[in-house]
Amino acid sequence: MLETLQLLFTEEWAIRGLIASSLVGITCGLLGSFIVLRNMALIGDALAHAILPGVVVAFSIVGMSTVGFFIGSVAAGLLTAIVITWIQGNVNTKNDAAIGIVFTTMFAIGVIGISSVNRMPGVHLDLNDFLFGTTLGINNEDIYILIGIGIYVMISVLVFYRYLFVSTFQPVIAETMGISVRMVHYFLMLMLSFVIVASLKAVGVILVVAMLITPASTALLLSDKLHRVLIISSLIGLISAVSGMFLSIQYDTTPGPMMAVMAAIFYTIAVFFSPKKGLVFKSIRNRKLRNKIHLEDTLKQAFRLQQKGNLTFKNLQEQLGYNTNLLKKNLNKMARKNIVLLTPDLALTTSGQAQANKLVRAHRLWETYLVNEMGLSSEQIHEDAEKYEHLLTEDMLDEVDAKLGYPKEDPHGSPIPPKK
Repeated sequence: MLETLQLLFTEEWAIRGLIASSLVGITCGLLGSFIVLRNMALIGDALAHAILPGVVVAFSIVGMSTVGFFIGSVAAGLLTAIVITWIQGNVNTKNDAAIGIVFTTMFAIGVIGISSVNRMPGVHLDLNDFLFGTTLGINNEDIYILIGIGIYVMISVLVFYRYLFVSTFQPVIAETMGISVRMVHYFLMLMLSFVIVASLKAVGVILVVAMLITPASTALLLSDKLHRVLIISSLIGLISAVSGMFLSIQYDTTPGPMMAVMAAIFYTIAVFFSPKKGLVFKSIRNRKLRNKIHLEDTLKQAFRLQQKGNLTFKNLQEQLGYNTNLLKKNLNKMARKNIVLLTPDLALTTSGQAQANKLVRAHRLWETYLVNEMGLSSEQIHEDAEKYEHLLTEDMLDEVDAKLGYPKEDPHGSPIPPKK
């Protein structure tokens, strides 16, 4: 592994591949955030496949030229974006169907063109190079183009951040502000075409879609702030590209697919361990909420039974329907918090009664809100109130109370406890 690391920073071909893959990771991660947020992932896939006719035309005119391939590919990508947008706006065809029709047609034309060109004497265009990339075959001209496109994309996002932000999240408001959502869309398509073409040799037309979508999707699991998403997505793209490059050399495999695999690994880690949206932490929060609900339901029922003068373990269990172990666990927790006294006959403490009053107040205020403000009948509201009484904060309850005019009774005629 140390030998691979040394090779990565000493051999000229490896350094070029490392620089190229790093630039691909950063630019794809940056632009991919807007692509994912705008639900344009399929368009990215379409543009990646649709550039092949441009490659064939460019080769027919100028031969094996990196700049020629770049210009031809961008032209094909823009043509694809324009045709897709026109069909979506003028033809009675589903949006995703329009994308599928155009990009498969363009890709098919490109494959046919490459097959025809390869039949010429002394000519060989390898379709696999375009599909999966040739990172280790990157030359200086390719790197210059990647650097230029990377700088262009970064400056464009920085300068036009406000326009991209508003048109992404609030297109109607953007129009009222005088921002042309259509022009922003085409501008984004132009940048996307540039990035896809620039990344073509590094990861290929198929895997560039993974580098556009996966780091951005990972970043969106880690943050809700767009500026943070852009930074995180770029960093994940960079780390995925560099680690993929390293592992491809270590295990003698193709760099492009390994980069996509590394990006998918980081996404999988975020799926499970993202602090806010990860499945593991979500499961922990759900478990805490479930335990909180069990505890508060136990408290509320104990309060009702104590008011009636028949609070016992047996009666409480019958009301709640909990098994013996769960009820004992809840009562022991309540005892540690000085909510209940575990005497031979259960009894709520003064603190326990005050907390129970808050729950009853939340339940009855929410029932009153559902009837008075939402127009529901008194028969429809109990289950909903049972659910939300555990989620309403004190500030929210005060706001509901004020909006209702500080009612004294709920729709069933039961008194609403005052705030203490």
